[in-house]
Amino acid sequence: MSKVRNEKIRRWRSVRDWALVVALVLLTTILAILQYRWLGRVSAGERERMRAGLEASLRHLRQEFNDAITSACAALMPAPAQIDEANVEQSYIERYTLWKESGGRTGLFRRIALATPRDGDLDLRLLDPEAAVFRPSAWPVEWSRAREALTTRSSRRGGGPFGSVFGNVIDLPRFRPLLPEPGQPPRMQEANWLLAEIDEEYVKSALLPELARKFLGSGGRLEYAVEVTTREDQPRVIYRSGTEPVAPFADASVGLFEPQYDRLLRRGGMFRGREKGGKGPPPAPPGGGPQPDRGRWLLSVRHASGSLDAVVQRSRWLNLAAATAILSLVLASAIAMVQFSRRAERLAHAQMEFVAGISHELRTPLTVIRTAAHNIAGGLVKNPDQMKRYGKLIAGEADRLTGIVEQVLRFAGAEAGRTINKPEPVAAANLIDNALAAVSGTIENSRCAVERNVPDTLPPLLADPLALGHAMQNLIANAAKYGSDGGWIGVSAAADAAGEFIEFVVEDRGAGIPADELARIFDPFYRGKRAIEDQIHGTGLGLNLVKRIVEAHKGSIAVASQPGKGTRFTVRIPTVPEEQRDEFADLVGRG
Repeated sequence: MSKVRNEKIRRWRSVRDWALVVALVLLTTILAILQYRWLGRVSAGERERMRAGLEASLRHLRQEFNDAITSACAALMPAPAQIDEANVEQSYIERYTLWKESGGRTGLFRRIALATPRDGDLDLRLLDPEAAVFRPSAWPVEWSRAREALTTRSSRRGGGPFGSVFGNVIDLPRFRPLLPEPGQPPRMQEANWLLAEIDEEYVKSALLPELARKFLGSGGRLEYAVEVTTREDQPRVIYRSGTEPVAPFADASVGLFEPQYDRLLRRGGMFRGREKGGKGPPPAPPGGGPQPDRGRWLLSVRHASGSLDAVVQRSRWLNLAAATAILSLVLASAIAMVQFSRRAERLAHAQMEFVAGISHELRTPLTVIRTAAHNIAGGLVKNPDQMKRYGKLIAGEADRLTGIVEQVLRFAGAEAGRTINKPEPVAAANLIDNALAAVSGTIENSRCAVERNVPDTLPPLLADPLALGHAMQNLIANAAKYGSDGGWIGVSAAADAAGEFIEFVVEDRGAGIPADELARIFDPFYRGKRAIEDQIHGTGLGLNLVKRIVEAHKGSIAVASQPGKGTRFTVRIPTVPEEQRDEFADLVGRG
């Protein structure tokens, strides 16, 4: 009844443990789904945050780039009060000289010229930077659009439109008042234009890289690929931070090269008459952020990792992987705890059975010895033949007790890390013969025939003879106890092809080991179902000790079994290295 009750308790605990695992799996799955959705929201927020940050950086870059151009243009423009109408060119030269001496971005302009209406045409005079004088010049071909537009504007009153796209040329008009018509407010007319052409090489090599590092970089490294192109029918690349095109796959784009004409027109005297009823400056463009539809150039950026979406997606997958790993670790820990708990229960159960078994194993021979001693002491045994049989019985039971005690002591030593003693040269044949002699009584009781095949010419082993002999005794004794149905035990040894290992084989033709027990036969305290049901003597420590002893010799053990056909144990033990065999030849005994 006790065994049945214990079995029911173990089954209930098993169901409870696995129910806990299933519940934890369901909970982990729910958490994983919630985590996935939450990470989706976090990723969307991160995408918006990065996009907002990028747009803010582009606004600052655009503003600073345009400010640099506007400031340079304003520095070249003399205020109306600074203009000497008798020598206008000198007024511009003085402004240029001051600007150049200020140490500003003096490389920003490739060419500077002064265009003045004269006799229905425009007279062009290029600035000679070295001589600081304006010299007569023909109109450059690339300035033809500017020339046409300025010619048209010179014939109109009021001028404009200002800021027309002339490629890289910026027109900076100087105004003079016109005589007002009766009843009309004062009006201004463009008197001449200072033309400043942006130097693309300077912008490409100095200005844009500097601003890109400042607003789109971190730690001296660009976080975004940057490209600046013209806004022409066939766009031309002004600057590219890498080798691959950016515009077709840009994360964001913004207009660039948009001088602040309201500021420049004030400098040129356009609004001197505002307090007398003249027009005020044109309103600033709506919105303060980047506006892709404004500017002569287009600045396009793409994240260095591919795109903002790719960066966010990669971050999402990394976070998801980390979360999954944590949840998996929690789940694995729970499963491991259940398995360890079940294993601990099995071990505790096995230990209890071991205690019960060892008690029975000790009680039986002690009972036999005590009974025999009482019979002899009581004078019940008088015949010499009977006395001889009693003595043999007592000696056999004493040997059995010794074997049990030795098995337990060896197990305790193995648990303490003292599995084997110092190795020494051992002959394989000697080892097997001694093992067969030690278990001869068990073999005799099993009535099994022993087939021994161990050549004397095998290389010597480097082993602890007592420990390895004990392992062989266990294997042979098990073959005799559990394979007695077959009536045959095979014990053989052979060297491998390289002579580095000797392979010992102990086999029988008994009932074999069930497949579901093979994985546990080397566990301590474990005894198979047949051993318990048939009440075969044993402690459940033998095969565990065999495995420990073999592995302590840097060897290996394997088992193969077929129910109804028998069991085969194969032990591989290293031999003495070939270069040392002659040295140990005289030490290897033969028995």
